[in-house]
Amino acid sequence: MTRLTRLTNILLHLQSRRVVTAQEIVDKFNIAQRTVYRDIRALEEAGVPIIGEAGKGYSLADGYRIPPVMFTQQEINALLTAQKYFQKNADKSAYNDLVNVVTKIKAIIRYSEKGKAEKLEERLYIFSSEPTNETNFLSAIQLAITNCWVIKIKYHTIYSDTVSDRFVEPLAVYFTKGNWIMVAFCRLRKDLREFRIDRILNLITTTDVFPDCHFSFENYFITNYEK
Repeated sequence: MTRLTRLTNILLHLQSRRVVTAQEIVDKFNIAQRTVYRDIRALEEAGVPIIGEAGKGYSLADGYRIPPVMFTQQEINALLTAQKYFQKNADKSAYNDLVNVVTKIKAIIRYSEKGKAEKLEERLYIFSSEPTNETNFLSAIQLAITNCWVIKIKYHTIYSDTVSDRFVEPLAVYFTKGNWIMVAFCRLRKDLREFRIDRILNLITTTDVFPDCHFSFENYFITNYEK
């Protein structure tokens, strides 16, 4: 995390709480206490009205608000995923509230980010509500889908109990029967393949970009499963 990112996150944390102690900032951002003092001083020098109370902590002057937050693509993707999942697995009122949050966020993001969000929405499906197996790479895969990045994965194939390296072009993800599945063009097999994300042992995003093929998940599902 760069210092600018950390300063922004500290400011957001201050805005979200009435009082924040130095120890809270130490624990949350894994930095030394002296770094906290330097960061608070830097924010004050930038014009942020921080009030320090001995023995209590830091707070922002009443009424101070930072400009609208710019969300990262990963954060937008996570919210879209939560919205899809809540549609199947949540109280209707809670789902409607989340839809409103996502709509407001989509209203303030850049035009290029809107396109990526719409692309992911078209390529993300939740078919069932079982507890999911733990995975670590969904965020990276979603980024690769929206940016057409080739990824290198180390994949454990269960039925043959083998591990292989694959360069794949991720096209969509879906959730079913407790598993996240990636649909991708496998350069090794030269065809579309499905990969369970919990069986991916390692993932590296390469600098290689593949052409956007305007993949249709609906057509893919009809072709492969509705026979």
